[in-house]
Amino acid sequence: MAGTGLLDLGPQARVVAGLVAGVPDARLADRTPCPAYTVGDLLGHVAGLCVAFRDAARKDLGATTDTDPGGVVPVLPAGWRGVLPGVLDELAGAWRDPAAWTGATRAGGVDLPGAVAGVVVVDELVVHGWDLARATGQGYVPDPAALRASYAFLAEAAAEGDRGGGIFGPVVPVADSASLLDRAVGLSGRDPLWTPQAP
Repeated sequence: MAGTGLLDLGPQARVVAGLVAGVPDARLADRTPCPAYTVGDLLGHVAGLCVAFRDAARKDLGATTDTDPGGVVPVLPAGWRGVLPGVLDELAGAWRDPAAWTGATRAGGVDLPGAVAGVVVVDELVVHGWDLARATGQGYVPDPAALRASYAFLAEAAAEGDRGGGIFGPVVPVADSASLLDRAVGLSGRDPLWTPQAP
């Protein structure tokens, strides 16, 4: 946790940055657990959400926070190996400001409380970290605090029948004895057993 008592995104951002560093160029066209995204698309999506939620934390509302991510094809930025760690670090820094978690903000064209936006982006980092690791054959150990926050967010959404306006697919049943990560992955609409070779 950050010194403010709020969730520090830094540890999970560093986990994702490590995964980015481990992506070979030859895997950019490979499929991912997100059916519409290749590895390159997923990296572009993560870059975009980092910028959007960084600006949401700063209450710097405009084009970056108004764009519906479902309405655009993610673009892998030029120099992505340097760009992604940079925007991940900026994202974490922006959410270390207690003001980011207060008041109202906007992300993906949706107005929402700052505290909710913070949890949403934590969940995005945890779930898309799993997507990236699974698609590229890398090990994945998310930050424990971020994983707990992601699971709680997903469990609440599932209990309320709120699938995030189509952001999440139907819940994939997972045994209660499964790891917290596998249960979170199932709640996000993904199969924890997914592999790149799966049909």
